[in-house]
Amino acid sequence: MARFHHIVFLTLITVITASCRFGDTYTTDFETPSAADSTMFRVISQRETDLSHGLPSDCYLPDGTRMNDYQDEPLPNGPRKTSSVTGTAIAQSLLDWENANKVVEIVGVYRSLDADLQPITLSGKVMLPKGQKPKRMILVSHYTVGSNAEAPSNSFSLEGVLVKMGYGLVIPDYIGYGVTADRIHPYLVMDLTALNVLDMWHAVKPWLKAVGMEPQEKAIDLMGYSQGGATTMAVQHMIERINDYLPDSLQTKIHRVFAGGGPYDVKATFERFINTDVAGYPVAVPLVLQGMIKGNGLNIAMTDMIQPQICENIDSWINSKRYTTAQINGFINTKVTHEILTEEAMAQTSDKVAELYKAMTENSIVSYDWTPKAAVYIMHSMDDETVPYTNAVNAKNKWKGANIEYNFGHYGSHVKCCLRFIYSVQTLLEQEEKEKKNYE
Repeated sequence: MARFHHIVFLTLITVITASCRFGDTYTTDFETPSAADSTMFRVISQRETDLSHGLPSDCYLPDGTRMNDYQDEPLPNGPRKTSSVTGTAIAQSLLDWENANKVVEIVGVYRSLDADLQPITLSGKVMLPKGQKPKRMILVSHYTVGSNAEAPSNSFSLEGVLVKMGYGLVIPDYIGYGVTADRIHPYLVMDLTALNVLDMWHAVKPWLKAVGMEPQEKAIDLMGYSQGGATTMAVQHMIERINDYLPDSLQTKIHRVFAGGGPYDVKATFERFINTDVAGYPVAVPLVLQGMIKGNGLNIAMTDMIQPQICENIDSWINSKRYTTAQINGFINTKVTHEILTEEAMAQTSDKVAELYKAMTENSIVSYDWTPKAAVYIMHSMDDETVPYTNAVNAKNKWKGANIEYNFGHYGSHVKCCLRFIYSVQTLLEQEEKEKKNYE
């Protein structure tokens, strides 16, 4: 907890400093000619995307497949909470929203902290509806990616379809992607990643005001799927804890939170890989281990935990950021856990494994002494082969009494549920807008 309080303190400084340093250093064409203020967002590129004819070719799904190459699969038999439409139909329906198809994508950099709590420059993307102020901003935490080509700053994030409705998105690259692609990604190190995500919002907020694109509503939505689902809940936790220390004028107001398919319990997820001897998402095994070791400064060698034929290729397959997760899973070429982990890692009895499990517990959002305050929508497929359904069950058990709407059902694979999740978010936003108009 000492580490968390230190991060909270540093974040408070960022919030207060950003509010005091705001100045007229921007132009209305989204450029930032002066980078004197390190707390601000500095634009490095901009493009316009037209969604009239579908999603662009650089749009990826959580398994590293390009959206345009997605091969639909049938839903499994059994009870369903939604109609058995295909994933392809869901994807197409995401684009059917009047004629507001122009998205302005702005890539930029901002300042945050690394795993050693040292200053670092990170990158990310802001997505805005062309020619209008956004209704509200959505702070998106992205799902697991393998190649740097999939990073938000280098691709069209699937959540970008929501810009058609008039919403703006802020989507940070995590450490290890974008301008920091030469670094190891601290996978599922929750407080650190939440800090990096929140710091981008603190940098972008005054920039939006300066370029005349301040949202119509001050409160923000939080959104994320898979790794992004857990990160989104960690961001909510950090915002709500930081707000306790701030006057109302400096607080970050949360309108609603959308989390899908998230590993809210890292330890339980990893234990399931071991106890079932099945790793449905093989790349997650070395990713989790490397993230816990590097991101938490553990004195454990990867060679003690991962089988030699995989361990010797981690830098080439994973840390090079050249390959998608689908390609890396192909390189690993097994879903049998004991063929990925060493005998020591499988035994769960050594001091090293105990240290790893301690780190996994500390980075599991369900282990936090906290109950969400803002309204939350959580979706998870019971058929999820990538992030076990036990994560959703543990989250529901942990957050009893919170204002959370749960949507659990047989929604097919992790990827198919991702499409359903984004479609659900769009539908919920639509419903909210209709109710607001009816009330007015």
